[in-house]
Amino acid sequence: MEFLTLMCKRSKALTFTAVAAVMCTAGFVPSVGHAAEVPAGETVRSYAEKHGLTAADVMRINALNEKAPSLGQAGKPTGSMPPNGSASSRATADGGMETPPAEPLDRMPDPYQVHGGRATTSVGNYIRKWQQVYSQRDGQRQQMTEAQREALAYGCVGVTWVNSGNYPTNKLGFAFFDENKYEAAVKNTSPRPGETQAEFEGRTAKQSFDEEKGFKRARDVASIMNKALESSNDENAYLTKLKAELGRTNDALANEDGRSNFYAALRNTPSFRDKNGGNSAPSKMKAVIYSKHFWSAQDPRSSADKRKFGDPESFRPSQATGLVDMSKDRNTSRSATKPGESFVNFDYGWFGDQKEPAADKTVWTHANHFHNPNGDMGPMNVYESRFQNWSSGYADFDRGAYMVTFIPKSWNTAPDKVTQGWR
Repeated sequence: MEFLTLMCKRSKALTFTAVAAVMCTAGFVPSVGHAAEVPAGETVRSYAEKHGLTAADVMRINALNEKAPSLGQAGKPTGSMPPNGSASSRATADGGMETPPAEPLDRMPDPYQVHGGRATTSVGNYIRKWQQVYSQRDGQRQQMTEAQREALAYGCVGVTWVNSGNYPTNKLGFAFFDENKYEAAVKNTSPRPGETQAEFEGRTAKQSFDEEKGFKRARDVASIMNKALESSNDENAYLTKLKAELGRTNDALANEDGRSNFYAALRNTPSFRDKNGGNSAPSKMKAVIYSKHFWSAQDPRSSADKRKFGDPESFRPSQATGLVDMSKDRNTSRSATKPGESFVNFDYGWFGDQKEPAADKTVWTHANHFHNPNGDMGPMNVYESRFQNWSSGYADFDRGAYMVTFIPKSWNTAPDKVTQGWR
């Protein structure tokens, strides 16, 4: 949901307090696993500061973000108004969000604006690229439907939503947390000058996550799942092959029981219940990946300090399997640490099933905010970021999980060779 080029400043006065660090340059962007490791006195910028958003903008973004999961459930319309409701009435109900117009199937996309590790384009141009590259179903290009464009209009989550076929289920997340690094830092170092103990522990916990290792774990698991899906004619055959492959590789996931979200994930994935695939024909499905950045302290019973600076204990992965329990993810944003601050509640990035082995050469597709072309925020932009740019993070987030979900194998959501931007 971010970009490197500076946005044109709007006439609206920003209602938050600006901070002074400019981290994201064309030369180096740290991953989230190391993003908090900045010199004392420097601060990771917030999402609102980077994008020129007011507190009111952030409230509208978060409200739509919180609504999207329930709207994306099977059998529910994507919009808050009936499908036959007028565009203006739906835009009013959704805080100004508008569905981008259709694009001709035969129109080629224009080049993206590439800066460093990120490429930027308009939502309309992304639709044109999607139709040319990502839309294929059984080898046939598809025009993005009105329902898909309405889902896309939600912004970062919309990009993942339109590629995953249903709202992301967030059931099967992986991450990497260096327990030894965290314990050693807490034991052997002290808070920085002016830093509270809660702030110190939250910062140290954030530094102990490594997104690249979390991503690698998700890719390894997805690869094992895809091997098990091959030639599996029903769910039992898939599970039998999956457990055998996990046992062969001595993977700790082999020890998960039937109630684990690892095995239940396929049953809770809407696309896996499709009559033309899923547990009726697992061999027609494939495991793909997307990513979510979010805040750790989402328990309403958390202390005020944890809501501000993070909960070191929350959303830690299993040290054995890398699994993250996402059941307590309520899409709750970070609390303000000073008057006037506002934080966005999450950020999604779509990966699909790219074959590029080097993490930093992979491309992650995301966006800045919901489509608001006639409002104060303006139109939605779509970004393609290299991994280091995607995982660089904001002050809004201290967790990054890499999710595995299932989609039909016939969907071309990631060509073998993904080219950043369009040339």
